[in-house]
Amino acid sequence: MKLRVAIGADHGGFALKQELIRRLGDNVTLIDVGAHEFDASDDYPDYVLAVGRAVASGEADRGIMLCGSGVGACVASNKIRGVRAAVCHDTYSAHQGVEHDDLNVLCLGARVIGIEVATELTVAFLMARFTEEERHVRRLEKVIAIEDSMSATPPDLDAGVDVATEDEEESAAESDDEDEDDMDEPAGDDIEEGEIQQSL
Repeated sequence: MKLRVAIGADHGGFALKQELIRRLGDNVTLIDVGAHEFDASDDYPDYVLAVGRAVASGEADRGIMLCGSGVGACVASNKIRGVRAAVCHDTYSAHQGVEHDDLNVLCLGARVIGIEVATELTVAFLMARFTEEERHVRRLEKVIAIEDSMSATPPDLDAGVDVATEDEEESAAESDDEDEDDMDEPAGDDIEEGEIQQSL
């Protein structure tokens, strides 16, 4: 069974996406989530969401997301629960990220690399498999635990907060004024510039 790969790109990665599809289409099952035509005003998060949802839901085994630098695509991809994305512009990171960290979305910057490097990176990423070694499983479980804890409903930050009275606010303002006056006074133990240089 062929690997199912969701691929997406905004205007910055559109041309590279089309060429990657042409090169990879015979070897993997590609799910092209767009853009389907060049639009200079489109936004990468829209395609990130489509790629990420395909991977997180199991519709796709892996994802490839392209934008101008790969950075925006990576930042947005990692907001999606179940997605582990990285910008990889070297083959070691592209396969090691899968082997050790179970990377499932590869982000590429079409204004940083060309088609030959992008092809090498994509092949390295798609051919790699998570090792299942104990230390890698343990670390991945900790990563997932962070994701779980951060996705919990945050506490109501306003709950239990006392509102300061006008008298308290005036007192605090006077205290601030006194602190500012103290800052104007020279410190008794000033350090000379030469001493700083010597300590470095």
